[in-house]
Amino acid sequence: MRILLLGGTTEAGALARALAAAGADAVYSYAGRTRAPVGQPLPTRTGGFGGTEGLRGYLRTEAISHVIDATHPFAARISANAVAACACAGVPLLALERPGWTEAPGDNWTRVPDLADAARALPRDPANVFLAIGRQNLDAFAGLPHRFLLRFVDAESVPLPGAVRVVDRGPFTMAGDMALMQAHHIGLVVAKDAGGTGARAKLDAARALGLPVILIDRPAIPARPVAATVDEAMAWLHRADRGV
Repeated sequence: MRILLLGGTTEAGALARALAAAGADAVYSYAGRTRAPVGQPLPTRTGGFGGTEGLRGYLRTEAISHVIDATHPFAARISANAVAACACAGVPLLALERPGWTEAPGDNWTRVPDLADAARALPRDPANVFLAIGRQNLDAFAGLPHRFLLRFVDAESVPLPGAVRVVDRGPFTMAGDMALMQAHHIGLVVAKDAGGTGARAKLDAARALGLPVILIDRPAIPARPVAATVDEAMAWLHRADRGV
């Protein structure tokens, strides 16, 4: 058994540690969007595969027998490519996907289907907005009259004129995010429904401060088997190794 782990998330790191502890023959793949990714206890590759056909070729040349997609829930392209490539190559695929967030008492969320609708849902009058969606696809918010607060893992140029950049890496805390929002006089938060605990703090902070949140729904991904925890993913591999 030789495993390709498509990573970049907290869950992928936890699974990498479990695979290493089990002595599994596995490769960890980063997309390459972060300049200084977290080190992993597995052999690591960085960069894209070249679409579905490129990934299919990699599975063949590297003799990959199983693929686990533990990428970000919004990494729709690589996830769709993995579904197609694994189907063509006859390689079993499992997604390690953290559940999305659910509202708690006191939350004031507006759910929207995509980034364009999130931009349209912002108020017309200028506001201080914590645009907590990473550095991809910020062009949807270009030209709007708001003052945006952006938080990136890497120190890089601010892609929105007039925006303020903070460089930090999660997991974050509610107290820390409350302090951040108060320091920048934030009146509204825009976030992706990433799920998990590492990025939840901004939603808890918004609730504590009585701030509204525009929450972007996850993109559609072709159907594939899904595990919600590292233990479930490891059990899937154990069953496959036994031929069950």
